[in-house]
Amino acid sequence: MNLDKTLIIALILVLVVVGPTQLPKLAKSFGRSAKALKDGMDGKFEVSAGESDAAKAESVKD
Repeated sequence: MNLDKTLIIALILVLVVVGPTQLPKLAKSFGRSAKALKDGMDGKFEVSAGESDAAKAESVKD
């Protein structure tokens, strides 16, 4: 029961600090980070557009 109250208070604080308009963006960012972490742990690496050609070649070799 104490954990439930703590969780509700924490969610209310996040809503107050972040604001209702920024909350969906925060959740989306958190979801992307969690997915990237999971993919990294599984060994699935995605090359982003900002990486150099040498980094792309190195990731392809592995």
